[in-house]
Amino acid sequence: MSNLLEGRAEINETRIFIKCDKREGIEAAINAIKRHRLLLEKYILQRPEFKVALEPIEVENDSPLVVQRMAEAANIAGVGPMAAVAGVLADLGAEAAIKEGAKTVMVENGGEISIIGDYTFNVQIKAGKSPISGKIGLKVTPKDMPLGIATSSGTSGHALSFGIADAVTVVADNAGLADAAATAICNAVKGETSEEAIGSGLEVAQRILCIRGVIIILGEHVGIWGRLPQIILFENKF
Repeated sequence: MSNLLEGRAEINETRIFIKCDKREGIEAAINAIKRHRLLLEKYILQRPEFKVALEPIEVENDSPLVVQRMAEAANIAGVGPMAAVAGVLADLGAEAAIKEGAKTVMVENGGEISIIGDYTFNVQIKAGKSPISGKIGLKVTPKDMPLGIATSSGTSGHALSFGIADAVTVVADNAGLADAAATAICNAVKGETSEEAIGSGLEVAQRILCIRGVIIILGEHVGIWGRLPQIILFENKF
């Protein structure tokens, strides 16, 4: 992994981190994210309800690709389209890098990750104040790719959540779907005990089509479902 190049960009509240085997791929990814983000902003000016909806919303056939991807992911997960925005932008950035000739690219957008290529990536899971935060993660190998990873939290971060999970990490074929699904599952992590809350989240996860698996962290408790990359331990926390 040492010969992968790195790039960073800040686009208003969007924070991008990229690893790629081509400098041109990094530039293409950043430019694509900027372009699609601008198209999304223009669309929201025309349809402000798209930004505030907490349930799936229909969009026009000629709406921008970023809008269509967000709406599709939201429809599958049963949440509002903005729940998928970070993941979809990460996917579009990664796809742009590949189109530019890159063989391997990892785009992280505020914690949501899109990976395509033939390298192995170790991904730590941040889980707020949980003692498990940063101690476990996923080993993503080429056989797992293309892959999307997204994490939602009910106890940390600025994203709206109705649940109490310290972290819900979802793995899917793309980051947009993982992002929307993580929100839906995190919203469901509620109950009188940790076991009950995690169980409620896992039930919702099993009903969301197309996701590969989920890890739910609540305090010292962990719930796991599905077909995940190898789970690994880290000695150093964040």
